[in-house]
Amino acid sequence: MDSVTQAVLGAGIAGAMMGHRYGRKAVLAGAVLATLPDLDVLIDYGDPLSQMINHRGFSHSLFVLTGLSFLLAWLARRIRLHKDGREYGRLLLTIWLILITHPILDAFTSYGTQLWWPLRPTPASWSSVFIIDPFYTVPLAAGVFLALAVGLRPAMRRALACLLVVGAGYLLASQAAKHWAEHRVRDMLVDQGFRPTAMFSVPQPLNIVLWRVVARLDDGNYVEAVTGMLDTRPPEFIEFPSNAALGAALSPRGDIEGLRWFTGDWLRYDDIGGQLVASDLRMGIGTGHYSFRFLVGRQDPRTGQWLAVTPSYWQGGPAARDMAALTTTLKRIWQTGSPLPLAMWNQRMTMP
Repeated sequence: MDSVTQAVLGAGIAGAMMGHRYGRKAVLAGAVLATLPDLDVLIDYGDPLSQMINHRGFSHSLFVLTGLSFLLAWLARRIRLHKDGREYGRLLLTIWLILITHPILDAFTSYGTQLWWPLRPTPASWSSVFIIDPFYTVPLAAGVFLALAVGLRPAMRRALACLLVVGAGYLLASQAAKHWAEHRVRDMLVDQGFRPTAMFSVPQPLNIVLWRVVARLDDGNYVEAVTGMLDTRPPEFIEFPSNAALGAALSPRGDIEGLRWFTGDWLRYDDIGGQLVASDLRMGIGTGHYSFRFLVGRQDPRTGQWLAVTPSYWQGGPAARDMAALTTTLKRIWQTGSPLPLAMWNQRMTMP
């Protein structure tokens, strides 16, 4: 999630659990502590692809953050920030909750979080909330700012605790909505004669009402579908080739294998004028508007062999945004009779 959300979550936990002892200082300390795992963005891994797959790595590990919690609690007592030693267990629990809820919240997005580093399973990507979700963040932020304004009296601490519970309920509701979207699209595809072998769904920006569902088919192609909880008609969908053979032909394969691991192999490859572009199908508003696309290879004009290059962003990388497409997507939440122009958007996928 975004840094503001992480900060107010940490502030809310600290205020609810230690506000009776440290007052507003607890809220501010919780906000600072909750941002520590994201300091890994300051590490330079050399190229955008490596930067992507190493972010949310060791600094988001539940093992590392648990150890850091014990260290910080010990230091707080050692240097007498926690002066009389009373409620040491409560302090340790507070620090631990602030730190581990950061990667757990991140895991609810589609990016990929290495919860079990140094172990190497596919990074957790539960993908049921967008990286910025005002319905989660705004109520909690309002509670935190109110606590800073009026102080951490008992009623305010209880209010913060209630907001944390409501936020957790919202995350559970997002998982239920995700299951509904995937089930609806799967049924539609089966009725259409498709045979999906795996599915990945992601909410469209700023809500959990409209969903984009990617289905991998047994013939190597994939289907993108869009469905919303306000829809009264079947999901709109379109089929594309993943062109996996292009990725398999790349040599050497170190970078592309790292990307396959990080994304769970939810990738599409495109030959764009002799340049090999790999697109992460999980993130972005959909076809032609994926957040992460990388130039990973070039074709030798003499031999036809695909040779790996130092990865770089394709077409501006995650900072490139099509605001018109974003606006169209947001309107699709309630304008259910206007399907998204998926075929037209796909044309930009292969534009040089």
